[in-house]
Amino acid sequence: MSGDEGARGRESEDRGARDPRDEQAARNRRDLRSEQDVPDGEDVPDGEDVVDRIAADWKRERPDLDVTPLAFVGRIALVAETLVGPAGERAVERHGINKGDFDVLATLRRRGAPYSVTPSVLSAELMMSRAGMTKRLDRLEGAGLVRRALDADDRRSFRVTLTDEGLAVVDAALTGLVESLGALVAGLDQDQRRHLDNALRTLLRSREA
Repeated sequence: MSGDEGARGRESEDRGARDPRDEQAARNRRDLRSEQDVPDGEDVPDGEDVVDRIAADWKRERPDLDVTPLAFVGRIALVAETLVGPAGERAVERHGINKGDFDVLATLRRRGAPYSVTPSVLSAELMMSRAGMTKRLDRLEGAGLVRRALDADDRRSFRVTLTDEGLAVVDAALTGLVESLGALVAGLDQDQRRHLDNALRTLLRSREA
């Protein structure tokens, strides 16, 4: 038997001995990917979604556990990963910036005129290292969206300020972002939006407690 034939034989044996749980995990991963392809407004078959199927598997395999939190948090993660994140990225990338760039520009914009703060404030608000923030500011300054200058009140420090072009870009990107996210929640009525918002607010507050 040649080396190639032997390798093919071992691969066949491996496939034959594959753990059914591995095959189920692979199906679940495929389900997660295929779930993203369901057109807006359409229900998945039988009224179930991929999280329902995964939760049902765990209930069968671990009946001693209440997997309700797993399903609830799983949906939050799935919405963030497959809907909110990509929609937000596409909305700002249309304006020549990425999500990280937008976060910096938006933080400056929210401060109001003259749209200026120190790099340390930006680092703290965006929970970034100062080195990481410096790299991001280098890129934004090179693109003409911000400028850095010595702080008139403290010559040992710099201030970062939006340029006119930076202001125009972040305003346009924000408009696109709001429109994109609005389209995502268009299928929820006002009561559903309010209840969801309150529930998520409560969840976030529990982290701060």
